[in-house]
Amino acid sequence: MAYQLGTIGGVKITARPSAIVASIALWAVATEVATAFFHASLAAGILQGLIITLLHWLSDLLHQAGHAIAARSVGYPMSGLRLWFLLSSGLYPLDEPELPARTHVRRALGGPIISLIVSVIAGVIALLMRNADSPYTWIAIFAFLDNLLIFTLGAFVPLSFTDGGTLLRLWRNRNAPPALS
Repeated sequence: MAYQLGTIGGVKITARPSAIVASIALWAVATEVATAFFHASLAAGILQGLIITLLHWLSDLLHQAGHAIAARSVGYPMSGLRLWFLLSSGLYPLDEPELPARTHVRRALGGPIISLIVSVIAGVIALLMRNADSPYTWIAIFAFLDNLLIFTLGAFVPLSFTDGGTLLRLWRNRNAPPALS
């Protein structure tokens, strides 16, 4: 089961129920962090928790936009994006032909490259805010760490659902004997 959220740039976006539940949980945890550790009022904590949740999903969408741009540039565009838990997966046409490894690598690297750029921007903002007496400084630090640790470096962890998993599978198959017909 997936909820249709719309289409951006020809990419259909859907969300599994786990994405909605996890988003509410992130909002609640971030609200608690804001009130317990940063002494925000409940109303301010709720707002800061919402901002954290929205920034996380914006970061995820920017990461996937990097994949979509790379995929379009190699001539095999992404057809969909599925949000699940606090992550997402790019979807490609089921009838897509077997693609060269170089094409897969370019598509896989598109997301982490954009996320690295976003990490640098968020890091600069966090550094500029470090001496400011703002209750939103921790949000800037969160945005930096979320982009750096989850969407840039975390993307290379070799799991079946990450960019690192794709790259590892391609690396392992580089010397595989051709399939027999």
